[in-house]
Amino acid sequence: MKIAFTSKGTDLNSQVDPRFGRCEYIVVYDDEQDTVEVIDNKDSSAEAHGAGPKTAQKIFNAKIDVVITGNGPGGNAATVLEKTGIKVFVGAGDKTIKDALEAYKNNKLEQF
Repeated sequence: MKIAFTSKGTDLNSQVDPRFGRCEYIVVYDDEQDTVEVIDNKDSSAEAHGAGPKTAQKIFNAKIDVVITGNGPGGNAATVLEKTGIKVFVGAGDKTIKDALEAYKNNKLEQF
């Protein structure tokens, strides 16, 4: 399973970015391969409109199963993610990615 985290940095010790569409990076953890991939999302932070759907498209293209973020996506991005079957969990904005992954595994995050 591939789990994507909105992130302020590029590794598992980075802080989860509470923003969805304008997060700096998307850190993808593949729990089957035990690998980490980083998607640069800085181009979305400059968008006046449409950052959420643009980020959602990147997540879809990366074949992500689950997204973990702080506050959750806006309406348009949420619609895109819902239609593609990608589950979104919120409440990780104050955690590192490593801590957010543990919280997810222990069912301590809220499904959006």
